[in-house]
Amino acid sequence: MKLVFIHGAPAAGKLTTARALLDRVGGRLFDNHAAIDVARTVFEFGTPEFWELVQATRVLVLESASKRDLPLLVMTFVYVDPADLPTFEQFEAIVQRGGDQLLPVFLECSVDEIVRRVGNNDRVMKNKMTSEKNARDFIDKYRVGPSPRPNCLVLNSEARSAEVNAQEIIRHYGLADHRYSRSR
Repeated sequence: MKLVFIHGAPAAGKLTTARALLDRVGGRLFDNHAAIDVARTVFEFGTPEFWELVQATRVLVLESASKRDLPLLVMTFVYVDPADLPTFEQFEAIVQRGGDQLLPVFLECSVDEIVRRVGNNDRVMKNKMTSEKNARDFIDKYRVGPSPRPNCLVLNSEARSAEVNAQEIIRHYGLADHRYSRSR
């Protein structure tokens, strides 16, 4: 399995880029909010129990996909340094244990552009961060940046469209079309 790990700040365009990538090469999407939505059904957002369930869900999904030789999985994530390093390393270990590859992609975007995007209707419908104040507070409080790996591809999601960034991910990592591949 190849795991394309698309990370960046809230509203940086992770899901949009993931969809554009999957339109070109197929594969499956594991949107970070899928795990968050599961945890929200059981626990209050942000509690220790909530985050424990979110992480357990992420791990289960990655282990299952790796074990079943899923050809390509695209995952979205907000990576905060250094707090998320153990989580990233856990994902990396799962992928490597299966002989698979983790392909990190960081989307950079200005605070002004994030603030412009944060209130869009899609974000509201999906119960994502939608307030300018929350976005600014998050960016001020946390260090969102690329995962600490030399192969991390850094792309600007403000100056370039999701489609152009998807093409660059394909080129950079030599991704093939997996739309017609079958997992075992």
